Amino acid sequence: MPKRILQGIVVSNKSDKTVVVSVTRKFMHPIYRKFITKSKKYHAHDEGNIASIGESVSIIESNPISKLKRWKLVNTKEA
Repeated sequence: MPKRILQGIVVSNKSDKTVVVSVTRKFMHPIYRKFITKSKKYHAHDEGNIASIGESVSIIESNPISKLKRWKLVNTKEA
C-alpha cells in the first residue's frame, strides 16, 4: 500500500529533531451541504532541524520513531 503524503504548515519546532505540522482539510457536510474546514496536528521527524515556524512542508508516513512520531519530513517550501 502506498504511503500517504500530506501538506501542512509548521506550527512548532521547539523539540530537537521534531516539528509539529498542522494539516487542514476541507470537506462537504453530508447533511447540510456546507464546506467544513478541519485541522489536525502531526508530529514529524526533522533530522536536520531545517524547518522553521510558518513554512509549508510535506510529510510522509513512516514506521514509528517515538511515542508520537509516525511521520517524516519530506521537503520544505517557503509559505
